[in-house]
Amino acid sequence: MKKIPKKMKKSVRYMALLTLERVNKGGAYSNLLLNEMIKQSELNQKDVGLFTELIYGTISHQRLLEFYVAPLIAKAKKVDDWVKTLLYLSVYQLEFLDKVPAHAILNEAVEIAKVKGNPGTGKFVNGVLRNYQRQGAPDLQGIADPIERLSVKISLPLWMTKRLVDQIGYEETEKLGLSLYQPSHASARVDTRRLSRDQAITVLQEEEITAEKSQVSPYGIVAKKGHLASSSLFHDGVMTIQDESSMLVAPSMQIEPEHHVLDACAAPGGKTTHIASFLDPSCGGEVVALDVHEHKVKLIEDNAARLGVSSAVYAQKMDAREVSKQFEAEQFDRILVDAPCSGLGLLRRKPDIRYKKQPDELANLPKIQLEILESCAPTLKSSGILTYSTCTILKEENQDVVSAFLERHPDFERIDVLTNPMLQSSIEEKMLTLYPHQFYTDGFFICCLRKK
Repeated sequence: MKKIPKKMKKSVRYMALLTLERVNKGGAYSNLLLNEMIKQSELNQKDVGLFTELIYGTISHQRLLEFYVAPLIAKAKKVDDWVKTLLYLSVYQLEFLDKVPAHAILNEAVEIAKVKGNPGTGKFVNGVLRNYQRQGAPDLQGIADPIERLSVKISLPLWMTKRLVDQIGYEETEKLGLSLYQPSHASARVDTRRLSRDQAITVLQEEEITAEKSQVSPYGIVAKKGHLASSSLFHDGVMTIQDESSMLVAPSMQIEPEHHVLDACAAPGGKTTHIASFLDPSCGGEVVALDVHEHKVKLIEDNAARLGVSSAVYAQKMDAREVSKQFEAEQFDRILVDAPCSGLGLLRRKPDIRYKKQPDELANLPKIQLEILESCAPTLKSSGILTYSTCTILKEENQDVVSAFLERHPDFERIDVLTNPMLQSSIEEKMLTLYPHQFYTDGFFICCLRKK
């Protein structure tokens, strides 16, 4: 094993290369790995921002970068995977980061190649990058097939691009894909029973965190500057980190203070605790929150305790497909099935999802989603509401699952999703689909079903 100089270990680009290698080998998701590497490294605060940018930027532009680099290494006999990754990382900086001088990018890439490989590797990397500088990026118009061309331009796998084009058309898919190159908004839900959003924004301002009201949710704020999770409001349980789209779920359920609610797939408990904020335990209001994993049940309990809603939350370990066997018929006023899904609405937050998900994996998900709905349906009271939500944007996990359920259950009907008037254009046939490019939230789906 080669000894790496101490100076190199402090290099942002070297750390970024190691992290990208681990992501590519199918290790942890980039967002988890990122946090782990930051903790392990000796990077200062300024470098942490660049490090994050390099990881997310290189991963989210992966297909495009491969297209840019491919002609330059076509004649090379064998190029190691890590060398390709170093080239993608360097070309990403040359193309998309204008604050970093090109000579600094090249010099450091060559140094990394020498240290991690040998002087010959350094020469090779230097040659490729200098050729890239001279020739510039190849023209996407060289790709004859329009779907393939779009897929490279927005760096989404071909199968995913095809499905989205079929679903929302070419132009919208292009807008969606390009929007994923923009960083995620950090957002939080304020417990407005304890503090108004205006008051929360003022408190954060005093702590040098700039935030504004969410356009999407009346409970949300969006950070423009600063770290929400390090604020006193987060610490005191007045606020919790949650995507704006997820904040739409609990209000859509039309919860009354005395309701018995089931949250069938609850972990980590963001929606559970939001549901609990509409309940009053003194008149019998409660939410039963289920998860199939013991450690995740603990997570729900911890979140409920931090946010001060434990008295209304009963978390327990259970597979949501067992609900009808474990609970009595017509026991709940409201049920939420926030179903396990492909997570393709989170492409901006977890850019590597796009390469890890395969179409055959997705084929089984609608079956599981339907089984959960089937299991929960008997436990809902007459006139009760069952809300089905996912953080995916694929029709086969959303609209198609709802249609299959209604075919088997004529005693249920779709009702309006009560939400912000500005989201009306995202509602079709009483089902809400938020795409990531519309409001820069996660992609999300909500449908409310009433039992007749």
